[in-house]
Amino acid sequence: MARSVVLMRSALRVLVAAGVIFIALAPAGSTARASASGLTLANPPATTLAVTGTRQLVLGVNRLVARSPMTLTAAVEPLVQDSGGSVGIALIELGGATPLVWSYNASEVFTAASTYKLAALMMEAENIAAGRTDPEGLVCYQDDDYEAGWFDDYADGACFTRDELASRAGLYSDNTAGHILVRDLGGADALNAWVASAGATNSVFFTDNTTSPSDLAVLWAAEAKGSLGGMAAQAWLYPMLTGTATEAGIPSGVGGRSVVVHKTGALDQVENDAALVVSGPNSAYVLTVMTDGIGGEAGWQLIAAISAQVWSFEAARARAEAQPPTFNSSPSP
Repeated sequence: MARSVVLMRSALRVLVAAGVIFIALAPAGSTARASASGLTLANPPATTLAVTGTRQLVLGVNRLVARSPMTLTAAVEPLVQDSGGSVGIALIELGGATPLVWSYNASEVFTAASTYKLAALMMEAENIAAGRTDPEGLVCYQDDDYEAGWFDDYADGACFTRDELASRAGLYSDNTAGHILVRDLGGADALNAWVASAGATNSVFFTDNTTSPSDLAVLWAAEAKGSLGGMAAQAWLYPMLTGTATEAGIPSGVGGRSVVVHKTGALDQVENDAALVVSGPNSAYVLTVMTDGIGGEAGWQLIAAISAQVWSFEAARARAEAQPPTFNSSPSP
């Protein structure tokens, strides 16, 4: 069993043991009130207090466990270890009573693959929202833009609107469309300066084409919070990244329970997915998963499994935060 699981269980044993000792040593004259079926009991027997107190302690510990990031680590770590590859994960909750930021190897640098297109689309969305560029404006193909991909209608003199290019790059991850968009934005240097200003400081998109789960999560959180062009940018961007040609990763783990706005990347033994889950059980959340050394269907299955574990964790946190205390101790009147 992973070390984090052992530590979590040890901590819980200590909490429960300490709680039981505290109850056992409580002064005999202490008073509690409880209500059951309309009957108020004053000064209940010590054994009743002990049983009730222990039950409340266990319920409290269960709520702590449900809300603890150690629980998520314990669920995810065996999946990562069994995969035999390198995996990085970042989670940012965007709401709830106590928003959580959690990571697993999230600062590790991975091959970005087509997730560079997410950064390019976000920058383009901000430009459009600010009125700096026209979504219906034409951008024309150049020979240096070509890379084999989904579409094969690129030729000298062919021009496309930014809307068309964004749809191709977002929904289908077309490589040539991605190249044209980066050129339209001013090239790789302009793109990387922009992502650094947005907080993604460990990324070198398009050229070295590397990034980290934490950088992708920071970009998504900034987008979702309205820092990269607000609602106007979101209104243009989100349809380009919803219901894509590759839904086998994070959307598969969510299982249709929420809209998932996301961008995947795949190259050789690399599979990546960077997503905004719009309606999570506890709140909207950002989840990014990057993998290397797994590849193909196994990589997507791993990402889906991690996504499912995160959804379950979020659901448990929602239940824990919504559950009110069931036992109060107070002096007798």
